[in-house]
Amino acid sequence: MNRTVELRNHGRELRHFQLRLAISAGFVLLLFGLLFARFFYLQVSQREHYHTLAEANRISISPIVPNRGLIFDRNGEVLAHNYSAYTLEIMPSKVANLEATINELANVVEIAARDRKRFKKLMGESKQFESLPIRTRLSDVEVARFAANRYRFPGVEIKARLFRQYPKGEGASHVVGYISRINNQDLQQLEASGDSTNYRGSDYIGKIGVEQSYEKELHGITGFEEVETDAAGRAVRVLSRTPPISGNNLKLSLDAKLQEVAEQAFGERRGALVAIDPTSGDVLAFVSKPGFDPNLFVDGIDSENWDLLNNSIDRPLNNRALRGVYPPGSTFKPFMALAGLELKKRTPQYTISDAGFFSLPGSSHRYRDWKVGGHGSVDMHKSLVISCDTYYYGLANDLGIDKIFSFISQFGLGKLTGIDIEGEVSGLLPSQEWKMRRHKQKWYAGDTISVGIGQGYNLTTPLQLAFATAILASNGTAFRPHLVKQVTNSKTGAVRDVVTQPQYTLNFNPENMLRVHNALVDVTRPGGTAARAGAGAAYTFAGKTGTSQVIGMKQGEKYVESKINERHRDHALFIAYAPAENPKIALAVLVENGGHGGAAAAPIARLVFDYHLLGKLPAGAAPVTADDEEGAHD
Repeated sequence: MNRTVELRNHGRELRHFQLRLAISAGFVLLLFGLLFARFFYLQVSQREHYHTLAEANRISISPIVPNRGLIFDRNGEVLAHNYSAYTLEIMPSKVANLEATINELANVVEIAARDRKRFKKLMGESKQFESLPIRTRLSDVEVARFAANRYRFPGVEIKARLFRQYPKGEGASHVVGYISRINNQDLQQLEASGDSTNYRGSDYIGKIGVEQSYEKELHGITGFEEVETDAAGRAVRVLSRTPPISGNNLKLSLDAKLQEVAEQAFGERRGALVAIDPTSGDVLAFVSKPGFDPNLFVDGIDSENWDLLNNSIDRPLNNRALRGVYPPGSTFKPFMALAGLELKKRTPQYTISDAGFFSLPGSSHRYRDWKVGGHGSVDMHKSLVISCDTYYYGLANDLGIDKIFSFISQFGLGKLTGIDIEGEVSGLLPSQEWKMRRHKQKWYAGDTISVGIGQGYNLTTPLQLAFATAILASNGTAFRPHLVKQVTNSKTGAVRDVVTQPQYTLNFNPENMLRVHNALVDVTRPGGTAARAGAGAAYTFAGKTGTSQVIGMKQGEKYVESKINERHRDHALFIAYAPAENPKIALAVLVENGGHGGAAAAPIARLVFDYHLLGKLPAGAAPVTADDEEGAHD
């Protein structure tokens, strides 16, 4: 059988070859197309993006932190300033083993246990920060020693930083406040307010006092620097620079020397004092005792000092002048007396026969006067001079709580004064509506009786009491209390004064104001409850003593100070203004558990007046005087 065997089909092989060639060529072209598309995307479409990334590898933008503004008192004395020092800082993200690195560093520079604790605390609070200090305020010798060993510690650097210092230490600490390192909560607040960009590179922010309230004025505006870097990230040259603008300087209304006199007058006693210029609202002194050293907080307070401050029974971190609330006691009586006159519930001649107690009609309960047996015949003038409780029990009952609330609230009690530091509390001027809202109870007549002498539900801060006294001293003109008097622009040098326009004026009968005024002057004269404090004064001043109950007393129970725990004794209060004819200073003094206002609080006010009006420096703390004959209570 004949078969034809085709060994090779050249035509078919050629076609197959051409097909494979076409497929290969198409695949190559596709790959080139994809490559070209990618090239076009990178070089054309995304050129700006990748150009920026490339430049970022070569150019670094570094923030330049502005110098923080300074704080002065009204006479130019420095209360807060800056100084330069070296810090040893670690960048945790660039250190493999923190503990080992710190141990090695301790062989080069001194690192105490408190430094380690503070660093760990900062790590927990400041997770978003690149650099954290392990040591501050390095000496030149320590800087040189580390520089010689720098190669051994990647991620560790020496930096020159500006530090805040408060030369007065504890003096005016609650007013000036302090700065401390920015934590995560601060960062969130900065993000929310849109200020985070201005804090790039900043490590500190104001925490309390003027440092906090005027943070935007004090911080300044952050600058920027474009720096060309090499492959190792080291700076080669500066390409451009936008300088920072330093923070503005603040001049306070505070008189630093008067503040010092007032603080020393308390000695070791706890309490508060606020002194105000009634013609402008300038706060001249603002004392909360005990205070604290704000310098402890700048670098991050160590645990030992924090425990001492935070757990102290004396609560030095509590701003008593701003946030402490106390019953005003008999310092409430001048405002009650004026209410009685203005609302025509009392005349100057109206006289009671004080038997030593007051009872509501149909009730056997006795509201006792501080003087057993009473004061006999008492008119309004005498009621203030000797601080007769019985007179004001009856007046409160006749006025009623609604009229008491509406009239006395005009003096700012139970309200925020609006002072220019944060944290103020409103206190409490009670009303029927408040009691129902707070306690779900109706108002009783007995509640009103206690309010009449500044007890019961009444609560006020020393700041509010000083504000009310300043209104009384200025015959009804109210200026908002303020601590900052001037702001100086660091760039232009322009000075901006704080506007001191009256908030409002109360139109009281001048004769009624004069009657209350004359009675308060006689409080400081023989026979008055502050006679010892007023003795020998080269000027005339008006005042009112007060005693604020801390614990309640049973009906018929006698208060014996020596038998009561010191922390449960009455608070001593005193409000006053001077000179009486043309007041330049009005103040409120509180001595916690000090007993009687005339004995404990009034002498402090006298020392403050003596310095402010006469320039007389006291020899030391104010003495606790013996009670005046007719002022054993107040």
